[in-house]
Amino acid sequence: MFDKKIFGARLHALREQKGMTASQLGKVMGITSTQVGDMEKGNSATSMARLYDLCVFFEVSADYLLGLTEETIGTGE
Repeated sequence: MFDKKIFGARLHALREQKGMTASQLGKVMGITSTQVGDMEKGNSATSMARLYDLCVFFEVSADYLLGLTEETIGTGE
C-alpha cells in the first residue's frame, strides 16, 4: 500500500539536499509551496505526470520516491 509519509519524507530530504525552499520547488514543478508542503507532510500525493517530473528533476527512481526500494536509481532492467 502506498505510504504518503514515506513519499513525503523522501521528497523533503531530496529538496533539502538541493538547498531549495518549498517555494522554489513549487515554481519548478508549477505548483504552490503549500502543495509541496502538503506532499512533504504526507497529506496529499501527486499525479503520475508530476511524479515523473520529480524523478527527472531529482534524478531518482519512482520506486525510491514511492518507498519501494532504498536505492535512489533503478537498474533499468
